[in-house]
Amino acid sequence: MAVIRDMIPAFELFQPTSVDDALSLLAQHGDDTWVLAGGLDSFDWFKDRIKRPKVVVELSGVEELKGIRSTEDGVEIGAMTTLTEVATNSEILANYGLLAKAASQVATPQIRNQGTLGGNVSQDTRCWYYRGGWPCYRAGGNICYASAPQAMNREHCIFGADRCVAVNPSDTAPTLIALDAKMIVKRANRERVIDAEDFFIGPGTDITRMTVLRPGDLLTSIRIPATWAGASFYWEKVEDRKSWDFALVSVARAMRVSNGSITEARVVVNGVAPYPMRLDAVEAAVRGRPLSEETAQMGGEVAIRRAKALRHNDYKLPLIRNLVRRALRGRPA
Repeated sequence: MAVIRDMIPAFELFQPTSVDDALSLLAQHGDDTWVLAGGLDSFDWFKDRIKRPKVVVELSGVEELKGIRSTEDGVEIGAMTTLTEVATNSEILANYGLLAKAASQVATPQIRNQGTLGGNVSQDTRCWYYRGGWPCYRAGGNICYASAPQAMNREHCIFGADRCVAVNPSDTAPTLIALDAKMIVKRANRERVIDAEDFFIGPGTDITRMTVLRPGDLLTSIRIPATWAGASFYWEKVEDRKSWDFALVSVARAMRVSNGSITEARVVVNGVAPYPMRLDAVEAAVRGRPLSEETAQMGGEVAIRRAKALRHNDYKLPLIRNLVRRALRGRPA
């Protein structure tokens, strides 16, 4: 008899209508709880029976988690705001076009209509060994199958490996780091404001998670300060197909230029490490230098200095170098 793996295991479903109710459910059920946003990553896990939560807290009925609001110092985006709304919002387009561009290139229109910003930054890695149910380090085992000599590791990391070589898959995450966004995380009666750069973690911190979120935590919104509003932005990703696919490598850049020189820049790459990686060395190297092809080429070389390719992903080295070089030329995407 054939084994059917696309039948979702039974779970208890809760659909709260307020943040307080959602937090109460998360506190009550603890490690047995799965938070469901758009469901696009979650349902894959459920259908493959790799994740078997006893309780699912579905957030579509929590209106206070939706929408984009102007603040005294920027904008606040509810975690349940769809990617389509982020990509088409007039204020985001006018002042934070970097995020709008990335959101507009996630997967397909249908997925962007359902998928949320909070879900996009919270999704798990796409490593096929891990998602296929192999007992790797990230799944609680004692081996990384993707780093073995005979492994297929074309899409895996060239920076930040620590037992696990899986990469972060989010398109919007690097843009939020470039914009110095703040992630608002609530737990019971406590609220934390976390820099986007610190929201994502590597296997050296906790090999079972890709973000700081623990059972009981809820990402409620993302605040983008006005610091980089209206700056020069660049966003580009390279993928095997122009729709649906996850990025092989992506780059997000926010930059300010005065009198032909770069006064400040934030450059972030993704698809190359277990977390969206800010290129501090590149930022320091180009600061104060003229906006020129020579500066861009130098920045591209600095970007790959500490890279360590696996058997099948050395193509990411020229990809990063060239994407960073294009990002530093000053021409918007």
